Amino acid sequence: MGAMHTSRTDLPGTTSRRTLVRTGLVTGAVVTAGGFAGPRPALLDTRASAASPRLRRNPFTLGVASGDPSPGGVVLWTRLALDPLNDSGLGGMPRRDYQVRWQLSRDRRFRRGVRTGTARAASAAAHSVHVEPSGLRPGTEYFYRFRVGQWVSPVGRTRTAPAYDASGGTLAMSFVSCSQYEHGFFTAYRRLAQDEPDLVLHLGDYQYEYTADAYVAPGGNVRDHRGPETTTLAGYRQRLAQYKSDADLQAAHAVAPWLVVFDDHEVDNNWADDVAEKPEESAALPARRAAAFQAYYENMPLRRTSVPRGPDISIHRRLQWGRLANFHMLDTRQFRDDQACGDGYDDCPDADAPERSLPGLQQERWLADGFARSRARWDVLGQQVFFGRRDSTATPDNTVSMDAWDGYRASRDRVVRSWQSAGVRNPVVLTGDVHAHWASEVLQDFRAADSPVVGSEFVCSSITSGGDGYDEPTGQHPWAAYNPNLRFWTNLRGYVNTRITPQAFEVDYRCVTRVKIPDQPVFTRARFVVEDGVRGMRQTFDNPLPTRGSTLRALPAPRTDAQKIADTLAAETQ
Repeated sequence: MGAMHTSRTDLPGTTSRRTLVRTGLVTGAVVTAGGFAGPRPALLDTRASAASPRLRRNPFTLGVASGDPSPGGVVLWTRLALDPLNDSGLGGMPRRDYQVRWQLSRDRRFRRGVRTGTARAASAAAHSVHVEPSGLRPGTEYFYRFRVGQWVSPVGRTRTAPAYDASGGTLAMSFVSCSQYEHGFFTAYRRLAQDEPDLVLHLGDYQYEYTADAYVAPGGNVRDHRGPETTTLAGYRQRLAQYKSDADLQAAHAVAPWLVVFDDHEVDNNWADDVAEKPEESAALPARRAAAFQAYYENMPLRRTSVPRGPDISIHRRLQWGRLANFHMLDTRQFRDDQACGDGYDDCPDADAPERSLPGLQQERWLADGFARSRARWDVLGQQVFFGRRDSTATPDNTVSMDAWDGYRASRDRVVRSWQSAGVRNPVVLTGDVHAHWASEVLQDFRAADSPVVGSEFVCSSITSGGDGYDEPTGQHPWAAYNPNLRFWTNLRGYVNTRITPQAFEVDYRCVTRVKIPDQPVFTRARFVVEDGVRGMRQTFDNPLPTRGSTLRALPAPRTDAQKIADTLAAETQ
């Protein structure tokens, strides 16, 4: 019964045809770290980069980021790009390496420096830099920046996790998903940054693979993707650079460390293990995955344990936030069995096959082991697709999404039993993917209307995917009438803020009124709370958009129930 640790991928064996990947070598940045022995300089020393060829323009066009905090360290990230949308995928940079200096400080003006060093921005890694300073103070706020030549990056804010045995405290955590660049402006990222969380979870669909106008939001797109559909390394690098050039996204990265996991659109819509969305394209999927994962690692603040190996990457891991919370971050794409009966909604007996698994059987065991060893007040499952039941018809059949846990019911039952068997004190599931805010109870048996509640699921809407949304004043989706686990729904875009204390897990559904118009306001649509030791959520705040007066005139007319269902089904096929 050992302590939990961060960034672990301690699953032996294989699932599907692949081993759950364990990696330990850096292929991009080489880091030299050192502590200060005297007064800390306010400015970065330029001598370390003097040997690099001079850059005549600012290369820090993609901002900075941090991620995967532990009690003693964190990942610091940047990527050099003179021309981010350059078709080469190298951001207009010369094909040579650069030495980049980095600095970590206790204050934003860098008068109390604590670490500095150099890292190589290698051309082979798209000039990305991953620094993993160690020996830092637990539970501490830091500021960081980079320099190459005369150019200094924006300043980022990060923090380390509390000591593993630290009790009490408060964590402000936000989670997000689904940012389709063409469908709107990333205002929700800007508003999240202004809320100043301590930690951000991104639950997938950070970027979309489509060429311009292949995925059109209702009423049309307001921006265009650059380049063809992403299938090559240059294409994925260019697409990620286009997203990371967005100032609102850069603000969200710079405000707090992120924990990231991917879903399908980082590679290909609805892919599963070795199977592409279009089965006839499956032979090319390993090469496409290798390109996508290489670019994903290069553009994310991930530890060296996630350096990809060809078409495989290790992305499932745990982060321990003292004794307050454990975050179990799942990979629900690399190891899943292919969707039964196709990728849509179906009444499919094959979905009940006991051998089928969404995260893979080895990852299920890794999760069960994490639950068994946990001593946290809250155990949080960060994952990508809807966990609870959503029968889409009022008839006796069970017409559910084959791409969500409903299509892997035995796998879901095993995960639920594993936290029950382990005696997890407070299980909470966090979900993205479906482009709407939902709240759903986790039932011991979703087939029984009177089944006891054994956990709670909170689902964040999209940042932009689906374009401008709309509110439902009752906060109820039509499916709630025949799915007793469904507690709340709105089709507005936004993100979710949480406040986690030993006493409660509070959830604020934050909504942006329009995403096709930049710089729109945000408001809290509803608030729920799960109290320590209590199974099930309680709504404590309800703020329907119709009470906001003139804002309504800019939004679509109210939908009928049939239209709401059609909107939901349409959103979840992309």
